[in-house]
Amino acid sequence: MANQYEKLVAQKARLKEKIDREDFKLRQSKYYENRQARKARSRRLIQKGALLEKYFQVDNLSVEQTEELLKIFADYVNAHKPSKLKKDPPNN
Repeated sequence: MANQYEKLVAQKARLKEKIDREDFKLRQSKYYENRQARKARSRRLIQKGALLEKYFQVDNLSVEQTEELLKIFADYVNAHKPSKLKKDPPNN
C-alpha cells in the first residue's frame, strides 16, 4: 500500500512539472506573439510618419502642431476618401 502511495505521489510530481513546463511554453508563446504585434505596429507607425513628413513636409513642426494640421484637414479627407480606402463595415 505504501509503495502504491509513493508511486502516486511521484506521478503527481511528474504531472505537476509537466503542467508547469506547458504553462511556461504558453506564457512564452503569448509573449512572443505580443512582441511581434508590437514590432509590427511600431513599423507601421514609423512608415506612416515618414509618409506624413514626405507629403506634408511637417518635419519642422512639433507633435502638437502636426496634430493641429491634421485636425484641420481630417473632416475633408475622411469625407472625400475613396470607398476602397474606407474601413469595411462590420459583418453582423
